[in-house]
Order: sequence, then structure tokens, then C-alpha cells
Amino acid sequence: MTASEAGSAAWPGRHLGGGSGVSVLVATAIVVADMIGVGVFTSLGFQVKDIPSGFSILLLWTVGGVVALCGVFAYSELGAMFPRSSGEYNFLSRAYHPAFGFLAGWVSATVGFAAPVALAAMAFGEYAKSVFPDLPPIPLAIGVVWLVSLVQLTGVKHSSTFQLVSTILKVILIVAFLVAGFIIGERQPINFLPVQGDFGHIASAPFAIGLVFVMYSFSGWNAATYIIGEMKTPQQSLPRSLLWGTLIVMVLYVALNAVFLYATPVAKLAGQLDVASVAGTAIFGSVGGRIVGAMICVGLISSISAMMWIGPRVMMTMGEDIPALRVFSRKSSNGAPAYAILWQLAVANLLLFTRSFEAVLEFIQFSLLFCSFFTVAGVIKLRITAPDLPRPYRAWGYPVTPLVFLLVTAFMMYYLLTQRPMQSLLSMLIMLSGLLIYAIFRKRPDAVATSNRT
Repeated sequence: MTASEAGSAAWPGRHLGGGSGVSVLVATAIVVADMIGVGVFTSLGFQVKDIPSGFSILLLWTVGGVVALCGVFAYSELGAMFPRSSGEYNFLSRAYHPAFGFLAGWVSATVGFAAPVALAAMAFGEYAKSVFPDLPPIPLAIGVVWLVSLVQLTGVKHSSTFQLVSTILKVILIVAFLVAGFIIGERQPINFLPVQGDFGHIASAPFAIGLVFVMYSFSGWNAATYIIGEMKTPQQSLPRSLLWGTLIVMVLYVALNAVFLYATPVAKLAGQLDVASVAGTAIFGSVGGRIVGAMICVGLISSISAMMWIGPRVMMTMGEDIPALRVFSRKSSNGAPAYAILWQLAVANLLLFTRSFEAVLEFIQFSLLFCSFFTVAGVIKLRITAPDLPRPYRAWGYPVTPLVFLLVTAFMMYYLLTQRPMQSLLSMLIMLSGLLIYAIFRKRPDAVATSNRT
């Protein structure tokens, strides 16, 4: 028996296709919303400090998009083969062993989504202050998480509408900002075509390190894999939504950095965290900060909505497989995994109250990269060990595209191990705790009985 067959035998095969109606458009909106957070609005200041070249900066963001696309092709193959909600939990269980899948699911179900939700909510509160100075950020942060969670509890139909509308509004505002920047903004002496010396920037250590942070901004390209079981015709819908969502974000990211450089003096951007506000002031004058703040607030609502949708699906699927977690698999009358949503809401609120979400995010970065690395490696493994498995979609550019993703992800993990060894070690401990909990669950008589029935 191959590892993939063992994984299939050990876990129940619920929700293996058919879905409950999530369209390609809505799934694409989830990908776009989950990817575009605050990263693209804060990274440029540190990149341009060490890479003072317009061409090199735009190439950096283009390379990040290409690497993300390499991941998209691999995840699309696995998602079409195993169309079940929950992302890496499902893929690693099938490609390797259920214990490996539980490890990834444990990280996602506990803090993997709750911490980014808390961070995005806190950023919403801070940016809202630029629009409404008298409003306190913490109540705003808690309020937006509760509002989005209530929408998710109403079911897939209302969640789809809310996600689509908020994401379209987000993209419209970004495009309006881009048009205004290029029309109203005063052109700076920056060159977007290659000039002498650009190759030196591209081959430099700052370019490689900059790619690490660019890839963090691109994280979320796999968002639709967490809701495969709710899609219409997932074998076709998943690859399309991942591809179109990543391409849209890639174009927006390159264009945003281009307009920041086009309309703002490099000296004002260098070393600044809030480059979007700096650029907004340069383009729109004194009201620029408020305009950018409002744009980012709307964008963060759609991001929080996407994470509050896809995150609970991991806990829901784990609840279907593990008797001790079965309560999280229960759905309300409108089809929402209510207990799983409330669980993620509770963890996100706890992180907001304790202000520990930034530390948690640093701790889980290594484990998230680790799981993505082995998920993409799973495509290569299954091509070798299970070549006869049906593959409704085959990764474009195989084996080059998965190898590109693996090389860049390996470099990012190496960077974290060398630059943030303590955080990386704690990340490994979180994963090991997942294995320990898995071992305890597997020793339970009811768990063994369930496994024997599947």
C-alpha cells in the first residue's frame, strides 16, 4: 500500500466533490482577499533602502508572483486529486500520513488563521484612526472580527455575497488609487527599465532577503484549497480560482509598487513602514493619509472575511475525522460550521486582548513554510509512488515549477533558522505538540474504531 492509499484508508472521505455552490468568481475573491493585506503597503520602504532601483524592485515583486504561481500549479494538482476542504491537512494526510496532516491542521486550527485575523483586525483599528481619530482601535478591531464572524455564521450564500462585494470594492479602490497616482502624481526620477548596475542589485543579498518578505505578502495564494468541498466542480474551479486570483494580485502588487516609486521621492520612502500613507500624501496632499487609510480599511475587512471563512474549515474537517473533535464538524441549519467559526473567533479575540498575535505570527512562520514545502514536495512524491492515481489537473511546467517553489521556500526556511532561531524552534515545538496530541487521540478506543470503519 502506498502512503497516499494509506492516507485515504485512514481518514473518512467526506465532501470529496460536488460542493455546495461556491463559484469560481467567489473562490477567486477569497484568494485575492486573503493575499492582499498590509504587506504590500509596508514592505517597499525597507526594500528601496538597499535596492535603489525601480526596475529591480518591480522585478523583485514579479519574481515573488512567479514563485507563488509555481505553488499554485502544484496545489491545483493535489486539490483536483483530493477535492476535500482543509488545505494542507488534507494534502499531507493523503501524500504522506494522517499524522503529518494533523500536524498541519493543528497549526492552522489553533493559531494559523486566528493570529493573522487578529493582526489584520488590529491594523484595521489603527488605519481607521486616520479616518476617525476619536475612535479607539481595540474596540474597532474586536467589532470588525465579530461583524465578519456573524456574516460567516449566516451560511455560505451570505458569506459568498459579502466576500464578493467586499473584494470587488477592495480591487476598485486600489485601481482608483493607481490611476490617480499615475495621473495626479508628480513623476519622480525613477527608471523602470533596466540600467547599468541593476544586475548587481538583482544578484545581491538584499534582493534575496527582500524576496523573503515579498513572499510573505504573497501568502494566501492557496486560500481556495481550504474550501474545495464547497465548490462547484472543484476539479475545474480550484485551478482556475488559484490561477486567476494569484495573477490579479501579482499585477496589483507590481502596479502599486510602481505608483509608489513613480509619485514619491525615494528619499521619503526609504526606511518608512507606512509607505502607502507617504505615497498618499505625495499624491493627494494633506488628505492623502485619510484616503489611503479608508482604502486599506475596506481591504482589511475582505481579508478578515476570507480568513474567517477558510480557517474554520480546517477544524471542521478535523472534526469529521477525529471523534474527540467531532463537535467542530457540526453545521448549523444554513450549512455554516458554527462551532468551528466560534472557536476561531474566540482564539482571535484572546490574541487581541493579550496583544500576543505579533509574537504568535513570528512563531508560526516556519511551520507554515514547512507545511507548504512538503505539500509541494508531495506532488513529486505521488508522481513517483502513485503514478496511476487519477489526475484531473496536472501541474503546469512539472517538474521545474515545483522545484522552483521548493528552492525558494527552502531558502526562506534557512533564513528564518539563521535569523530567528528561537522563533523557528518554538514553531517546531508547536508542530511537535500537534504530533503528541495526534498520538493521544489515536490511542482512544473510539478513534481506533472509527479508523477501522474507514
